[in-house]
Amino acid sequence: MGGRQIRPAKVYNAVTQELQQSVLKGLEIAQPPWYQIMREVPPAQTTIRNVTPRRSAANSKLTKPRHMYLPQRIHFKEDALRANFYKDHPWELARPRIIMELDGKDYQYVDWSKGVRQKGIPLTGESVVQRQLWLMENEKMGREKAYDKARREFYRLRQEEEIEKRVALEEARHVGAYFNKSRMDVGMQIEDQQFENWKIWAGKEAAAQDQKDNAGIDSFDTPENPDDAPVDRSQVVEPLAAEAVPAAGAAPPPAAGNFGSRR
Repeated sequence: MGGRQIRPAKVYNAVTQELQQSVLKGLEIAQPPWYQIMREVPPAQTTIRNVTPRRSAANSKLTKPRHMYLPQRIHFKEDALRANFYKDHPWELARPRIIMELDGKDYQYVDWSKGVRQKGIPLTGESVVQRQLWLMENEKMGREKAYDKARREFYRLRQEEEIEKRVALEEARHVGAYFNKSRMDVGMQIEDQQFENWKIWAGKEAAAQDQKDNAGIDSFDTPENPDDAPVDRSQVVEPLAAEAVPAAGAAPPPAAGNFGSRR
């Protein structure tokens, strides 16, 4: 029922009306060759082909440019290696480092083919990153294999440094040297003191708050001004009337039990 009727059924009706109504008298209009065929076999389906839908890619020239004046993000190969190392060794970030360079050409004085240890450069996580990158580019090692090799060298050298420090400390104490607390110990001590002070302050504040809450509950029906409180007449004791003092020359009041007795 609904929808557009696009079958060529109206063509036959239009030609039939044209044949029945002659414009000029005596002029016969010849029937088309297909007229009898269409009358006997009317078309049952449309002869119009459906258009296949096609989706074209978006034209980049029609879109508005965005972030045109923002600088492009700079990526280096070492970024992913550095993030992986410090993810596995977060405490290496707590070690102090000297990042100052004299002439800015320290990269020319190193040879990462000799290992993680380099002359004039302290042992840090950056040494592992550069050693791993050199192994990947020059010895064609995989990322994990190069990381394991550089990390093994780093662990061995770090262990040697820890042993040297411990031996030097023992030798110095043996000859009478005295070492005070380290910066980390002092910081932890100050933090503990502040925490204890906070616990005392928090206890006092909690006690004061509890006392305030309890006072509000106890005095819920008590007015703030005591003078405005309602008075219970049943508990009020009326003051005794002052005895009348007899005037001069007046007769004293009769004694009890002598009422009505007159002589």
